[in-house]
Amino acid sequence: MHVPDGFIDAPVSIAAGVAAAGAVAVSLRGARRELEERAAPLAGLVAAFIFAVQMLNFPVAAGTSGHLLGGALAAILVGPYTGVLCVSVVLLMQGVLFADGGLTALGVNVMNMAVVTVVVAYAVFRGLLKLLPDTRRSVTVAAFAGALLSVPGAAVMFTLLYAVGGTTDVPLGKVFTAMVGVHVLIGVGEAVITAATVGAVLAVRPDLVHGARGLAAPLKLRVGGELVDAPAAAPAAVPAAARSAKPVWITGLVTALVLAGVVSFYASTSPDGLEKVAADKGIDQNVKEHASAGSPLADYSVKDVGDARLSGGLAGVIGVGATVAVGTGIFWTVRRRRAEDLTAASASSATSAV
Repeated sequence: MHVPDGFIDAPVSIAAGVAAAGAVAVSLRGARRELEERAAPLAGLVAAFIFAVQMLNFPVAAGTSGHLLGGALAAILVGPYTGVLCVSVVLLMQGVLFADGGLTALGVNVMNMAVVTVVVAYAVFRGLLKLLPDTRRSVTVAAFAGALLSVPGAAVMFTLLYAVGGTTDVPLGKVFTAMVGVHVLIGVGEAVITAATVGAVLAVRPDLVHGARGLAAPLKLRVGGELVDAPAAAPAAVPAAARSAKPVWITGLVTALVLAGVVSFYASTSPDGLEKVAADKGIDQNVKEHASAGSPLADYSVKDVGDARLSGGLAGVIGVGATVAVGTGIFWTVRRRRAEDLTAASASSATSAV
């Protein structure tokens, strides 16, 4: 759903950019409360994983493909404020390095793919957790539902922006019906990927899943093909909070590199939901050439590398590496600000007590 330059006029693009900048500023502040010491590198990893999975377009219907947006996944794994930042980092890297998503439309894309997806997904996720039993399965089910609804939510947001600032004269009803219809289907894929990823992390390190904090459900073991409650045991010698997240980080990074560097070659080449709707309805009549069209990594290929598989794989690996580096740097900075705030607050309390 990367909106290119030219779909939305300049005034609305600027307004969306201002709104997106405000959302990012709020998220930077909110992320200070979410980013504990272990969470900063994990947040960078989540951004890189989303980048990698977004390269894996999957077919949905009638020559149309879809890909993960990632807002739901990021919000549930590392928190909603940090989730907005994760997806925003991905969109920035894609726009600057790979000419994917217009630069003047960056604000539009952040609002659609980062802010709206996170807000919708996390609201649904939290709402369902209040109604469902306090179990890990409930977390996975709520993640599925939140991700499912977040994608058509982003499609509705695009339609609203198009209604105000669309550069082509296409009936709004047709745009709304086409966008929401195809993105409901894409939402199913989003939900499956999100639930599977959240479930996988829950299975090995539930303490690292932001949305599962405070979960008191008993541990489940698979015995004879069935899940049963694990017997009560003495407290672990090493508390979960003190366990290293390094194995998870390494596993996640290797997975992202394999997905972007190898599996992406087999992704669907059909246009994604927005591209298909734009071509069918004529929304793309005024599309402009991307400002980064001359980038050596444009269109997810490495310039002057003739072999398509090698070129795409190298581009994917570079993208994962760049995203995890930039993302981790940003999140470590936010984490350091959190530590400074806590130190200042502690000093202030000590001074007041004297």
